[in-house]
Amino acid sequence: MSKQLEKIKALVAKREQARLGGGEKAIEKQHARGKYTARERIDMLLDEGSFEEFDMFKLHRCTNFGMEKKQFLGDGVVAGSGTIDGRLVYIFAQDFTVNGGSLSETMAEKICKVMDMGMKMGAPVIGINDSGGARIQEGINALAGYAEIFERNILASGVIPQISGIFGPCAGGAVYSPALTDFTLMMENTSYMFLTGPKVVKTVTGEDVDQEHLGGASVHSTKSGVTHFTASTEEEALEMIKTLLSYIPSNNMEETPRKPCDDPIDRKEDLLNEILPDDPNMAYDMYKVIASITDNGEFFEVQPKFAKNIIVGFARFNGQSVGIVANQPSCYAGVLDVNASRKGARFVRFCDAFNIPIVSLVDVPGFLPGTGQEYNAVILHGAQLLYAYGEATVPKVTITLRKSYGGSHIVMGCKQLRTDLNYAWPNAEIAVMGASGAVAVLCAKEAKAKKDAGEDVKAFLAEKEEEYSELFANPYQAAKYGYIDDVIEPRNTRFRICRALAQLATKRENLPAKKHGNIPM
Repeated sequence: MSKQLEKIKALVAKREQARLGGGEKAIEKQHARGKYTARERIDMLLDEGSFEEFDMFKLHRCTNFGMEKKQFLGDGVVAGSGTIDGRLVYIFAQDFTVNGGSLSETMAEKICKVMDMGMKMGAPVIGINDSGGARIQEGINALAGYAEIFERNILASGVIPQISGIFGPCAGGAVYSPALTDFTLMMENTSYMFLTGPKVVKTVTGEDVDQEHLGGASVHSTKSGVTHFTASTEEEALEMIKTLLSYIPSNNMEETPRKPCDDPIDRKEDLLNEILPDDPNMAYDMYKVIASITDNGEFFEVQPKFAKNIIVGFARFNGQSVGIVANQPSCYAGVLDVNASRKGARFVRFCDAFNIPIVSLVDVPGFLPGTGQEYNAVILHGAQLLYAYGEATVPKVTITLRKSYGGSHIVMGCKQLRTDLNYAWPNAEIAVMGASGAVAVLCAKEAKAKKDAGEDVKAFLAEKEEEYSELFANPYQAAKYGYIDDVIEPRNTRFRICRALAQLATKRENLPAKKHGNIPM
């Protein structure tokens, strides 16, 4: 055998060794936990045969605590490029079979390399996290590695989409990278995220809590809002990432993806003409409205279990990807609160960063009152939603279905926040507040005088409420001033949105020159 063939044979053997990560026994343990390996996850996510790996033979440089004897090719992360539905992506997947997936200086270098490549090529970066945290034996070098990753997350924000899949443990400083990315997906029952673990919590605060109740998928999808999606199987999780990517462009210079559409843009939905209850205080399901107007009724929801009083997610109109923001009357009457405001603001800002038009479906009676909200800075969080809409320069279309009162009317994409086209259904009520509340303020002195005189106050107030309703319980007062561009028949909503988006396709709008704004936080 020639020397060249011997070297080729050695290369093949090295590749086979690298693909085994921490070895066959470690892989068996990973499978026994019900989890796939890093390479298996990449193979399931990317188009077949498209993966090009970087730094397969890279090794760590640590000699502390006997680490020189624990050398594995690739050093605990698989990184490279590939395609999803033919589109270029960069990806890294931490390998738990190698030193528990702990982050070393070398691993950080590999991750930073794919992030840098993603920025150069204008391609999304997907990170699959499954790590025991910083490699303690490396000390400050491991911490510096995390900081290098975080800086790249920050610089890439708003330039290329960043998606984090949490497929195992993610604790301590490691949680900041997913938190800095655009979307986070967690595995139910097998992944967790927290800054300090149960033992530290017990020592410092005395609380007894397990990993799942401290930072599991159930907690972060319902209470904190840290994660945007959850999945019960890894196959489901990877399909969700593919679906998400289908709605968003590869970078901030591209237009949104388009798909062929066989759903007529002039399809009328008679259901919408009857969906609003006669009683304005009765609820209805906004999901039915969304399903009636989007292409083939499809809607990919973001954060479906968090702040259910507002709905955000992606859909298509005539094949064009859009972001939908909608109040949900069947949950707390659709009021805005701290969580709903920051959920909506974050989504609006993502859409604006990546040229995705925003369609808002409004039925909002106001902000949730109470000390709990005020103490938790509902003013600042409401201002975040206001700021996000006002800053956004993408095409914006707002449909007011029913109620739109007070400050909540303003923050949900009103005309003064530079929304391009504002439509309303005939039932729309656009006012400072509802009739009963308004009359209680406007007629307080008169009502007291009638009560003191022994007159029928209830009849008086009912008459005044009817007078107020006649004036404001319709969209024509706002239309009179041009704040509403048109009053539309509900069943034509899909057609009007499709036409609006077509009209706005060439929109160009710029912000005043500045380094960046100071969004309220």
